Amino acid sequence: MRHVDFSPLYRSTVGFDRLFTMLDSLAQPDGAQTYPPYNIERTGEDSYRISMAVAGFSDEEISIEAHRNVLTVKGERKEEGNGEGSELLYRGIASRAFERRFQLADHVDVVGATLKNGLLFVDLKRNIPEELKPRKIAITASSGKAKQIEAKTAA
Repeated sequence: MRHVDFSPLYRSTVGFDRLFTMLDSLAQPDGAQTYPPYNIERTGEDSYRISMAVAGFSDEEISIEAHRNVLTVKGERKEEGNGEGSELLYRGIASRAFERRFQLADHVDVVGATLKNGLLFVDLKRNIPEELKPRKIAITASSGKAKQIEAKTAA
């Protein structure tokens, strides 16, 4: 048994359900999914690009959805006839449907997607809110004299 059941922990914890979902997804491999092949590259300090080889798919047959730090790319080809009287002798171009999921880090947003020459490019950008960025704290010199607080007592 390689699968660990985290469901009893959901009842006794608050706010950790995302952590358990991530641990659960790590325990279940993708099933050695290799289609379609993809690259992930860093294009700038806070920008990334996912490139997927989706030859034969049009932009209407591909859907991209980002929801709760998961980017899902789905492709489903419509059946197309080869024309009257034609017969397919060999299929070397894959036409199977696919669904590929990418786990995104916090504050990573999908900027856009383009399809060019059989490659799907999904651009990502990390936008860290100002309150989460490190900030410099200025050190001020204190006066040599300490302030004394006097308490009034009732007589």
